[in-house]
Amino acid sequence: MAPPLRREDVAHVARLARLTLSEAELDMFTEQLGQVLEHANDMSALALDDVVATAHPFGLTNVVREDVVTASLERARVLEMAPDAQDGRFAVPQIMGDAP
Repeated sequence: MAPPLRREDVAHVARLARLTLSEAELDMFTEQLGQVLEHANDMSALALDDVVATAHPFGLTNVVREDVVTASLERARVLEMAPDAQDGRFAVPQIMGDAP
């Protein structure tokens, strides 16, 4: 059995993650994380060698609808509302420079 989670351990991990926790939060997270680790220990003690791995407990069926053409917005109208348009397309700022 793993040793119980100490408050100092939670404070250390919070410091590594650059989190500032109040004293009340340290107490709360120490208790909550301790419960999570205790549950993980309980799970690891189960004999699951004969259990078949599954991605989902139930068979899934993809529900699709008919692909029906419907009216949509006109390109010119949409481009009128865009902050910047160029050559019939949305113009967006370049985010990457030229390759060296």
